[in-house]
Amino acid sequence: MQRGDNRYADNHSFDWHMRSGIAAVVCLHPNEGRYEGMNAVLQYVLYLVALVALAIPLGTYIKKVMFGEKTFLSKILTPCENAVYRVMSVKKDEQMGWKKYAVSVLIFSGIGLIFLFLLQLLQGVLPGNPQGLSGVKWDLSFNTAASFVTNTNWQAYSGESTLSYLTQAVGLTVQNFVSAATGIAVLFALIRGFMKVKSDGLGNFWVDLTRTVVHILIPLNLVISLCLVGGGVIQNLKPAETVALIEPIAVSADGEIIENANIDLEAGIVEIDGELVPNAQIVTEQFVPMGPAASQIAIKQSGTNGGGYMGVNSAHPLENPNGFTNFIEMISILLIPAALCFTFGRAVKNKKQGVAIFMAMFLCLIVALGCIAVNEHAATAQLIQDGDVNISMTGQAGGNMEGKESRFGIASSSTWAAFTTAASNGSVNSMHDSYTPLGGMITMLLMQLGEVIFGGVGCGLYGMLAFAILTVFIAGLMVGRTPEFLGKKIEPYEMKWAVLICLATPIAILVGSGIAAAVPEVANSLNNGGAHGFSEMLYAYSSAGGNNGSAFAGFNANTVFLNVSLGLVMLFARFVPIIGTLAIAGNLAGKKKIATTAGTLSTTNAMFVFLLIFIVLLVGALSFFPALALGPLAEFFSSIL
Repeated sequence: MQRGDNRYADNHSFDWHMRSGIAAVVCLHPNEGRYEGMNAVLQYVLYLVALVALAIPLGTYIKKVMFGEKTFLSKILTPCENAVYRVMSVKKDEQMGWKKYAVSVLIFSGIGLIFLFLLQLLQGVLPGNPQGLSGVKWDLSFNTAASFVTNTNWQAYSGESTLSYLTQAVGLTVQNFVSAATGIAVLFALIRGFMKVKSDGLGNFWVDLTRTVVHILIPLNLVISLCLVGGGVIQNLKPAETVALIEPIAVSADGEIIENANIDLEAGIVEIDGELVPNAQIVTEQFVPMGPAASQIAIKQSGTNGGGYMGVNSAHPLENPNGFTNFIEMISILLIPAALCFTFGRAVKNKKQGVAIFMAMFLCLIVALGCIAVNEHAATAQLIQDGDVNISMTGQAGGNMEGKESRFGIASSSTWAAFTTAASNGSVNSMHDSYTPLGGMITMLLMQLGEVIFGGVGCGLYGMLAFAILTVFIAGLMVGRTPEFLGKKIEPYEMKWAVLICLATPIAILVGSGIAAAVPEVANSLNNGGAHGFSEMLYAYSSAGGNNGSAFAGFNANTVFLNVSLGLVMLFARFVPIIGTLAIAGNLAGKKKIATTAGTLSTTNAMFVFLLIFIVLLVGALSFFPALALGPLAEFFSSIL
């Protein structure tokens, strides 16, 4: 379950891992995370209200930081920021044109890609490896390097058993910071494009990167890390431990837990009703990973990275022990993306514009969350069995609980699924492969829209602004007005790049999925045949193209072809929009401001919000409806017929 979810062969193995993991950890950290007695609707409301309440002040803080204004942390952090400039020989006041800014982004990311690739290959001979893990094979190293440099954090492996502490800390954690900071930096280059008049400067990439890391990501994640440690998430440098289970567990040859088994430890046999179970295994101990989990989990969530420190990601009781840590991690996923909407409004001196963009994203999120929640609570016809099965929530979990953590239930699981696929964050606390056909489809669609429903830090907002430019142009043509956005005239140059930004994700996903569908060996990676098997593959490329990183649990992506193809899809879908965004920013910065008149098309009212949502959905529907019809929609209709 993952981002680890692409490694488990079936639901039974996932269920065994979760149960045995919880059994082993009970003696270390009591399970205190149940939401018993809390109404599901109130849970959904609580998450959304908390998100908005925290995002508004954070948005103000980010704006002050990125424009060099004083904050309550300036006395402590500004000297650190200046020290970085001295080491890097960076001139704070130097302005970069869009091409130089883009080259800086590509060079910095390219160096990170090569460094992380080599670090994985050589980890077997490097220090910081108490478990003695060997180097990672080349195709998986490339896939992982591309994944973390693009802020995707797709993982075709279990992090705790594949990568050393050195690789995790120096490689993955660093990229979690800087890849997130890169997205925010590009966003502010675009913001300056709207703000500046007849200028060719968009700021300085190295300054934007440094300020983001020093003033925003480090202090925010220090707070989140302390909260997680206080909630029971591990944070140490100890090697992994093996602990005794409270009770032994019998497992069949195919990995399924044998319920109500009579286990004779001395004889080493397993019986059911007096009959010997052949080839059964008796599990008496549990592998318990250790390491600096809390700090890495904090940045993976707040930076919308999502790579799992543990194989089963945030369903693991050491990565997400209880309801408190679940709440903190869930809110942190969308905190910065939501805050940046308010930052944008303040930066362009038009708070209503920031609110309009936020509302477009927020309304889409609520609808998506509602669709997932309704389908998971209602379950499927097969689970209901014509009313013979009680799926009500009275006195029990109810609904479709397959693949979901019993500690959190459907409300928290469906909210997490919506939040993480809305953002480019692949962390999970349930197995998306076990969602209902329509519930799973919504998670795919959120990624396929380009991760613009809040999306990744920075990249989600500049992706949505590309859709806003497209909306302004189309709306302007419809009503016969000159397309204008924030006082800048929208012309063919901006439109060409905006269209490319909006279509980059669909191109990456559909081309990648089409090629993969034609490769015979990909069929061996599927856990299911038919429509659901196609959904597994489509989800994988949607996740890579959307720089998300989650997966349907049944899909085995750790093959040479899939590692390489998914890595290339991640790189394309990340850097093509970055180049397009900077090109738009550079052209806008060179334009003069146009005075607002009575004939200017409003981009802050309800009509514009509706049009923006319509254009986002229209692009997604037109691009992906045929593919969705072959996968989740076909599975849904086959389940009710």
